[in-house]
Amino acid sequence: MFNIHFPSLSELAIMLPAIVVGLTVHEFAHGWAAYMLGDNTARQAGRLTLNPLAHIDPVGLLLLFIAGFGWAKPVPVNPFHMYGDRRRGMLLVALAGPATNMLVALLSAVLLGLGLWRWPYIQAIMIQMININVVLAIFNLLPVPPLDGSKILAGLLPGRQEWLWQLEQYGTIVLLLLLFTGILGKVMQIIILPVLRLMINFAQFIASFIA
Repeated sequence: MFNIHFPSLSELAIMLPAIVVGLTVHEFAHGWAAYMLGDNTARQAGRLTLNPLAHIDPVGLLLLFIAGFGWAKPVPVNPFHMYGDRRRGMLLVALAGPATNMLVALLSAVLLGLGLWRWPYIQAIMIQMININVVLAIFNLLPVPPLDGSKILAGLLPGRQEWLWQLEQYGTIVLLLLLFTGILGKVMQIIILPVLRLMINFAQFIASFIA
């Protein structure tokens, strides 16, 4: 079922940096990938930046805290400005966001394992950085419009995939149904928990060399 949890001030202080970083790097990565492929739309819109204020949606951020489900402002992309194969270009742009989240989670695991900070607050933030970025990556890889996974799927499957684009107008309704019925949570747990364990084990593996 759909559960709402209002975080305490201490939880908020730990979650906020991780969520802001996760959302910011995700959207920046989309814009940067599009820019590298020849599309200047994100840059012209002021979105080719790591400034969180350019990417954070207040409502989406609030819902992430209390419901574990939210969003940032989508980065504008124009595939007609991209070099070469537009389908491949959109696939790479879509993949850039989740891939960057996984990279940040991996880097956070490395930093956690190195133990550069002995302050428990910083260690807790590193753990949340792993958790939040893994969740953002895997959630966005779900092949449900308008998530990145649907655009990746459209780039991998042959043909125009017009049915997938038509489905996008109902994508938010589908996601809400999956969320409220608990199906989304169960699917996410099956995928996310092993990845989180792998990240934590990796951090512990690094720590074992410097203990």
